[in-house]
Amino acid sequence: MLQRLFDLTGQVALITGASRGFGLEFAKLFAEAGALMVINGRHPETLSTAADVVRKHGLVETAVFDVSDSAAVEATIAAIEKTHGKLDILVNNAGINIRKPLEDVTLDDWRAVLEVDLTAAFALSRAAALGMAKRGYGRIINIGSVLSIKGRASIPAYTAAKHGLLGLTKSFAAELGHAGVTCNAIAPGYFETEINRELLDRPEFVQFINERTPLRRWGKPEELAGAALFLASPAASYVNGHLLVVDGGMTTTI
Repeated sequence: MLQRLFDLTGQVALITGASRGFGLEFAKLFAEAGALMVINGRHPETLSTAADVVRKHGLVETAVFDVSDSAAVEATIAAIEKTHGKLDILVNNAGINIRKPLEDVTLDDWRAVLEVDLTAAFALSRAAALGMAKRGYGRIINIGSVLSIKGRASIPAYTAAKHGLLGLTKSFAAELGHAGVTCNAIAPGYFETEINRELLDRPEFVQFINERTPLRRWGKPEELAGAALFLASPAASYVNGHLLVVDGGMTTTI
């Protein structure tokens, strides 16, 4: 019974931004659970290297495309459906951030972050949901942030996108639940990932976060993978429209 709750055998999963960090950790664990992984990234070389890592855990294919390219999104989803007959799980993990003081933020900065972090998630989810709904089953998981519910200076576009992603999650959950498709989000706190490299290189900021996190440390990417597997698995069959916060307790205290 316990093993069946987290079994993804026979399912097909697409994870965006899976060349490294969270996406790579998700892909490894999903593959171990039995899913056929389709991992996405923009760069063939780094994605191929990631695929070699995932292959040690199970079945994997690669899909090289930019998530902000709507034509490529549609073509990729269609290709997965044609090749495998279905797409069961979509994890919208790809994201970028631009850190600047407000007076230096340009509209181009704003648009670039919103395009990747929010609009791409909508395009991918809509494309995937059409087939999922027809088959009566699907899991969509959006990787948000504690900034889906909090705010921080110098990253207005990222904060707005992550708030928007939570709204998108709830909207899809409301619209697709009747068709057997769930949509949930995960809100990571501060993790040791590439997107946070600039912050990790600032000892005073690392200490700032440590002091405000009850576990007194930053998370490691592999510590988020279990939450994603839960939401993708039969164990979460009645979880829909939920934001699962994984932040070491930070948002309980600030």
